[in-house]
This record gives sequence, C-alpha cells and structure tokens, in this order.
Amino acid sequence: MNDVNFQKLQPFLLLSKSVKGVANIKLIMDALGAPGVFVFTELYESPNLVEASTLSEVTPYYTLLRIFLYGTYKDYQENSSNLPPLNANQTKKLKLLSIATLSESQQTLSYDLLQSYLDIPTVRELEDLIIDGFYQGVLNGKLDQRQRQLQVMYSMGRDLSPQQLDETMNTLAAWSTSTTRLLGALDAKIANMQESIQMNEQARDDYMAKVEQLRREIRSNTAVKKMDISTLDDSMMKKKGYTNHPEYNNERVKKR
Repeated sequence: MNDVNFQKLQPFLLLSKSVKGVANIKLIMDALGAPGVFVFTELYESPNLVEASTLSEVTPYYTLLRIFLYGTYKDYQENSSNLPPLNANQTKKLKLLSIATLSESQQTLSYDLLQSYLDIPTVRELEDLIIDGFYQGVLNGKLDQRQRQLQVMYSMGRDLSPQQLDETMNTLAAWSTSTTRLLGALDAKIANMQESIQMNEQARDDYMAKVEQLRREIRSNTAVKKMDISTLDDSMMKKKGYTNHPEYNNERVKKR
C-alpha cells in the first residue's frame, strides 16, 4: 500500500479499533464508498471486524469487503443475491478495480471485453469510467477509439488473495532456485575463462621467449658471418701483396 492510500484508509482503521458488532456494517460500507480508498487489507484484518464477521448480519458485508479486496465486479454479479446492494460510487470503484485486475494478464483490453465484463452498455460510459480511473491513479494508458481498445501502461497493485499469495511464493521459490543454478553456471564459466586466460598468458610467454631466443641466435650467427668475411678479406689481400698499412700506401704514391 502506498502512502496516499494508507492516509485515506487511516480514519477507518482508527474507527475499527472502537467499533463493535453490527456497527461494523456501516464502517465497511463507508470505506467501500470513500473516494481514493482502493486497498483494504488492513481493514479486513482488523481484530474487531474479524470478530464481528461471524455475526450473520455482518457476514454478507464482510464477504463484500473481500470482493473489493481482490475480487471483481463479475464476482459480485455472480453472488449479488447473497450480497448487499452497491451505490453508484461503490459500483464505479469495483469496476475500476476490475480493470486493474484484467490488466494484470493483458495490457491491451478491447472495449467489447470491458463492456461485457463490467456490464456497461455504451462506449461513452466505458470511456468516462476509464478516464475517471486515470484521474484517480488506478490506471494509466491510452484510449484507442479507432481500434476500440484500451492500452494499459500502468495499473495499481491490488491486494493478493491467499491463492495468489501461494502462487507468488511458489513463483519466487522457483525463481530463487533458477537463479542459484544460473549463478553456479556463471561461476563455473568464469573459472573456465580465468583458466583459459592463464593458459593463454603462459602460451604467450612461451612464444615470446622462443621468439627472443630465435632473435639472439640470428644476431649471433650474423656476427659470426661478419667476422668470417672480414678475416677472409684480410687473408686474400695479403696473398696479393696488398696491405692497409699507411706507410705502404704512401710509398706507392711516391713511386707514381
């Protein structure tokens, strides 16, 4: 429950602490007709109201409160013979809550579906109800008159029924199990990647070491070849009577 809804329900919660017996009938009907009050769990679970719900006079009203809690207008129609009549404000509120429930399973709601589900004879009356829901913050969306449909972008969260609560808990448990398995698989994949990275780094280091070794060998062989060529040149020059001595060269110049 958001703060706004709680503030509007708060006066009825305070009254529930002092109201006893059949006086809870008026408390229930006032809360159901109060503007801006769309969630009722705290009131439904208030001790005095729970105690009074066992009284035959109060039971139908307590059942009606339960329908506003997590039921729909269709639920009310199907059991209307055993329930108190609704005034105009209560009827409009229950129909808005019913649209919120329908939007939980599908975001696009056709006019035909809504008119049938809410027992609304005209499109104008349906659109007026939806627009009122926009202003009250029950839902938000877009009316498509050409396609005759409501595109719901947001709807308020309603109270959960015991069955819905069990389903939600089962869904969360399944999600938790699935998440645990996924995290385990991710951890294993990360470990494999780290191992592969380490192996690749080792392979790279080995490769670079081999390259460096090959470079050293090439440099060494090149130096040896240069030395061999230099020695060979000196030997050949000596055999032919040439020398690089400065005095010898000067002497040759003088003879010329």
